[in-house]
Amino acid sequence: MGEGSEVRSQPTGNSKQPTPNSKRIMTTKWYRPTFSPEQGILLILLGSFVTGAALAQTWTYTTTLALICAFFALQAEHPLVVQIKQRRSWKPRFLLWGGVYGSIAAAIAFWLSLEHPAVLWICAMAFIALILDSIAVWKQKQKSIANELLGFAAICLCCPFAYVVNTGEISLAAIGMWLLNTLFFSSAIFTMKLRKKKTSSLLPGSIYHAFASLVIIVLYWCNWLSPVTALAFALAIVKLGLICSQLKWYQTTRFGFIARLETYFALTFIAIASISVLPAHLQV
Repeated sequence: MGEGSEVRSQPTGNSKQPTPNSKRIMTTKWYRPTFSPEQGILLILLGSFVTGAALAQTWTYTTTLALICAFFALQAEHPLVVQIKQRRSWKPRFLLWGGVYGSIAAAIAFWLSLEHPAVLWICAMAFIALILDSIAVWKQKQKSIANELLGFAAICLCCPFAYVVNTGEISLAAIGMWLLNTLFFSSAIFTMKLRKKKTSSLLPGSIYHAFASLVIIVLYWCNWLSPVTALAFALAIVKLGLICSQLKWYQTTRFGFIARLETYFALTFIAIASISVLPAHLQV
């Protein structure tokens, strides 16, 4: 049902007036907040943010503000995408809450940029990604691999965002951690596509994991990642191997089991990547 649509029961020949139960209005109030239904995306946002804060080795009130900013920025994207899918049918609810969430995120980002101008670079990259994603949605190509990779890379910008608000600069280590987060979480694109007949080939996923592993090795060789941090990506390869060994089960089991599997691997990755860059004593 589209937003604001109505379903009315037709009066029978024996009834002169419709009863209260014969008319049902299926609608969502325009003032009711919208929230992204993708819980996995929230985990990626929080996980990448935590790794960035861990790399900065501190957590202050500005870090908390940055997390709130990232959360509202993500929530602003959802009503925008849904509105674009509506094409010419404008929905006040999506416009209202997209504007509210976007304004909150922009206000916090602007305030943070007054102290740390490098925040503007992160925001600019996220805004460009939002524009490209909107174009893909308009062209009905939002499920393409390229657009999904772009989406994961944009969400993982929370990593350098958390680092910048704590240190005031973007370092090579922060870029390396961002790439690590992006490559790991993006691996789920190819494992999830194995559940669909049209995209059940193992070749794309194998190529991606081989390429991603090469990138991680280069990042380690360039000292952008520490050995333990780089090895955290091995979890993606372990996950792919596990899925390949149980491919038939993976393709037919309930989605709840798949979601738990992805969550366990994601939490383990976040823990390893974060702990590997923490000092013995964390500054408060």
